[in-house]
Amino acid sequence: MSGPYDDIIELPHPTSTKHSRMPISDRASIFSPFAALTGHGDAIQETARLTDRRIELDDDTKAMLDLKQQILADRIAEHPEISVVWFRADKKKDGGQYVTTTGQLKKVDDIERTLRLVDGTTIPLDDVLELRSDCFHGIFQDG
Repeated sequence: MSGPYDDIIELPHPTSTKHSRMPISDRASIFSPFAALTGHGDAIQETARLTDRRIELDDDTKAMLDLKQQILADRIAEHPEISVVWFRADKKKDGGQYVTTTGQLKKVDDIERTLRLVDGTTIPLDDVLELRSDCFHGIFQDG
């Protein structure tokens, strides 16, 4: 198979009579200042990533969540289906995000202050914003 550069492909590399060829290590050092920029794009992207602030609950909302927690604890043997809106803190910067987790409740741990689901998910009670379950129908308007 022939190509357009067959006539020059086998020629020796041109060598200057005025300048010596730069060693590979010297060529690499020319570009070393750019090595400091490694990860710079990631840092900018991380800074631009938005997080939510934790919402501070008022006393009435806290009391309502405590009551719902008690109702769930009383029905723990049934492993009721729950949906929890809770604040998950960001590991890299201030803030975090509100997530909704749904599953069957396995345990309400008053000592560790957590909800533990059958699938192993653990949710800190202090991070809960909202609790929903069929257990609440007829007791609360929001279910």
